[in-house]
Parts: sequence; C-alpha cells; structure tokens
Amino acid sequence: MSISVSPLTLPAPATLPLEIVERKGVGHPDTICDALAEEFSRGLSCFYLERFGVILHHNVDKALLCGGIARPAFGGGEVVEPIEIHLAGRATRELRGVTIPVEDIAIEGSRRWISQNLSHLDPYVHVRIVPHIRPTSPDLAALFARGRESGTSLANDTSFGVGFAPLDTLESVVLGVGQHLNAPQTKSLHPQIGEDIKVMGARYGREIDLTVACALVGRHVADLADYCEKREQIRTIASEAAGTVTDAPLRVAVNAADGDSPASVYLTVTGLSAESGDDGQVGRGNRANGLITPYRPMSLEATAGKNPVTHVGKLYNVMANRVARAVVSAVREVEEVYCYLLSRIGQPIAEPAVFDVKVRLKEPMPLEALTSRIHEAAHAEFVKIDSVWREAVDGTLQLW
Repeated sequence: MSISVSPLTLPAPATLPLEIVERKGVGHPDTICDALAEEFSRGLSCFYLERFGVILHHNVDKALLCGGIARPAFGGGEVVEPIEIHLAGRATRELRGVTIPVEDIAIEGSRRWISQNLSHLDPYVHVRIVPHIRPTSPDLAALFARGRESGTSLANDTSFGVGFAPLDTLESVVLGVGQHLNAPQTKSLHPQIGEDIKVMGARYGREIDLTVACALVGRHVADLADYCEKREQIRTIASEAAGTVTDAPLRVAVNAADGDSPASVYLTVTGLSAESGDDGQVGRGNRANGLITPYRPMSLEATAGKNPVTHVGKLYNVMANRVARAVVSAVREVEEVYCYLLSRIGQPIAEPAVFDVKVRLKEPMPLEALTSRIHEAAHAEFVKIDSVWREAVDGTLQLW
C-alpha cells in the first residue's frame, strides 16, 4: 500500500482570526434523513446475512423529508398533517427464489428508529414512510458478486473520503454542546427540550459565539413567561457544557429569531421543526465526525445508507477520520493530521488509488525522521476497513 506523507502547509483553523463550525442534532430534518437511510441499510444487511449468509448489494442513500403541518400551543398542540419521508435507492430484491421484503424493512426500520430517538413523535400517526426502491443495477451487482467470489471487496464507486484530527477548541465546543443538549440525562431533567437542536459556533479571535436553535415542546411549556424562563435554562445548560471544554470568552444566544408574542417563538408539538417548519435531505447534515466544518477539508458525499462492504463513499470518509486520529495518537511529535483517500471503481477497497497523509508537527524537525512511524500508524488503522461493516450491522457506526 502506497502512502504519501507530506507537510500540512494550510494554516490551522484555530490560528485564523475567524472560524465557523456547525452541528445538527438528532432531530434536525437532515439528520433524520441520514439516520433513516442508514437504518434502512442496516436492516437490509441484517436480512441478507440472516437469509443468505452475506450482505448483498444495495445503496439506499437517498431520502427526502417533507415537513408536515402542525398547530403548536402552550400546554399541547396538534399535528394536522403528517411528515412524509421518502426513502429511495437500489437494493437486491430477489435471490435464489427468495423475495426480499424491501419495503417492509424500510418502513419497520424507520418506525423503530423514530420510536427510539424522537420521544414526542408517533411513527404511526405523525409520519408517513414512502419507499421508492428499485432493483440494483446489473453491473454493480456483478461487481459486488465478483468481489465476494474472490474474497476481496471491490470499490463500488470512484470517490474520495477526507478526515482530520484532532478537533480544535471551537469544534469540540460545538460538538460537546450539541451532544449534551440532546443527551438522555438532559432530556429527563428538561423534557421541554426537543430533539431538533442546531448549534452554530463562530470564533472571533479567542471569543466564541454560539447560536443555538432548540425546539421547545408545547406540552411542557405553560405560557410565554414559562417559555422565556425555559429558554434561559437552555442558554445556561449550553454555557455550562461549553465551559467544560474551554475558558474562552463565550456568548450564547438561544432561539435568536424569537419575538415578543406567543406566535413568534420556537414552540412545537413534537420537538421538531419537521412537523411544520422545515424539510430535510440525506447528505446535507453533519459529516462523519459529527460536524460541519467549512474551514476544514470536507466531502459532499452522503455517508449514510451506502452499503458497508464496498461503497467507499461511506468507508473512506469513516477511515480517513480514523487514520488521522490514529496518527495523532501514535506519533507524539505530530500536532495535526489531514487524511485524503481516493478509490477507483472495481479495484480493492484495501488498495486506495490515493492515500495522502498531511501532517503538522509540534516542533520544527525533518519530517523524514517521522515518516516511517506515520506510515506504520496510518497503515495499521486503515487495514481495519474490512471490519467496518460489522459496526454498521451492529448499529454502532457513527456517521453524524
């Protein structure tokens, strides 16, 4: 395996005068689409393994959420028109005389995920799941089968993945605040906090501004005064979570678009803007490291829903981040790593066409003195690519 190791010459975002980072929470419409596409792929993979002993070809990485219509109210409210979620893609629908219940897998998996992750959304009443799954293309099915017969996973596409490590201060703050606000222990203490939470961070010099959009659940809010009090509680929670990461000067605004009347605040029935105010799509949300980082290298690839065996659009974005973390961890002289991986369709996924590792060192020294250690750490991590599918099947693979 040929690995290029070279100096990282781009300035570190943390050293720039300005930086922007975003995280979309589990209930954001785009994240819901990512999650349901991935749950669909997982359901198919589990069915294929159980019935045939192997994962068959599929790519179900297209989803569109069309928001519903709701009438939120203090103390309650109602959903008038359900959310519609359209799941689209290609899947192996028949093998050896067995018909795969693709649509049932899509619908049942979506309802299960919604029940487990969106506490105020009834998957039978508030959501309509509409699968649009066509048979997989013959050429990709043949490529998939050829790799299975040879015992070597062959790339499903010509695509690239990118990753970096470690997270800088602003990235860690945004990720930590977003995760803390959506954590089960936070929700148990503050049930008015919905799952649709977006955290936008901006750093000006050393000062950090956070803008938090957080849907409040009407049944847990008595009136406008109670809403304002609970909005302030959310600001305090976010500030305290950020304070565990940094002591930098911090400003937090919550639901900055709120007005002074009951009709102009971010109140919902289900804790989701998808009930009425927003739509969603796969691939528009967090990258594989859980963040949107415009000051870093990013791929536009939708990682969710792609098959976990051969689709490098998923595998290489996951592995690029893991390789970067592994190098930073293993080589103490390295301060920062960017990793770029490129596949070529039909070639083994374990043999990237490009494997580029760019490093920034903590202290000036010849990079050549570290190249072999960097190469060793990158190689040792990347060869684990053949086990990523197990994480996808187990549901432990984090993609957003």
